Amino acid sequence: MNGTATRTPAQQVEQQVEQQVEQQAAQQAEQQPVPAAVLPSVAEMRLPVWFFGFEGVLAGAFDLLRAAPSAWPALVVLVAVNLGVSLTMMRSRLKLAKLLWRGKGTRKVALGLVGLRLGSHLVLGLLGAAVTGALGHVLFALVMSTVTVALLVHVQRTSLAALVAAGKATA
Repeated sequence: MNGTATRTPAQQVEQQVEQQVEQQAAQQAEQQPVPAAVLPSVAEMRLPVWFFGFEGVLAGAFDLLRAAPSAWPALVVLVAVNLGVSLTMMRSRLKLAKLLWRGKGTRKVALGLVGLRLGSHLVLGLLGAAVTGALGHVLFALVMSTVTVALLVHVQRTSLAALVAAGKATA
């Protein structure tokens, strides 16, 4: 079956209308090319380095709190500062940040990091080498922060390249 037999007539009409709207939008986009001066450049859209620093610290927060439980107020302040600065200074870059968080690649990275965190602690526990000391937790936090930043930089680079290829940004 092609799937149309199970749809109601209203659903079929709705799908046809959606297809027509998409076709009209595509035709208008072809007829009205966006001038390069209007398109944002990759440099304008690139997220600043401090953003990745914040994300790295937050990725290692679990182990940082295990190493120094009294550091939670500093992490709360760091999250508040990150949100405040992101919503004010990075207003023009929020579009890219939203695209990054909506992208499949970023979701894979997030799920992979959660899996890495849980899996590595589980494996280390099963091997009898569970991370218990403050130094171990600090080292684990550094590893998780480094992996997170590296993966986020990769996702950003891939997303910006895709925007340039799609004609939505200039190199």
